[in-house]
Amino acid sequence: MNIKPLSDHILIEPIKKEEKTKSGILLPESSEKEMPEEGKIIAVGPGKTTSAGKVIPIELKPGQKVLFTKYGPNEIKVEDKEYLIAKQEDILAVIE
Repeated sequence: MNIKPLSDHILIEPIKKEEKTKSGILLPESSEKEMPEEGKIIAVGPGKTTSAGKVIPIELKPGQKVLFTKYGPNEIKVEDKEYLIAKQEDILAVIE
């Protein structure tokens, strides 16, 4: 299935980091209580349309790693894979 975001929305694949205690014990994914704040952009929409009808393109590109607000994106599940859909304003930074 191919997902194409609309307007200024961005499809993100969340990156779950392994949690490790100080003594080196790896904690399982089920111990995570909060949504990840880092992800990889899969697809972007065309951009936001102003009231004058002009489209402001999105500055981000597929493949970039980004940091986003913790509770801004919406969670979706497609073919047993979890994704997030966020607006461009929810993206805080690009990781280089």
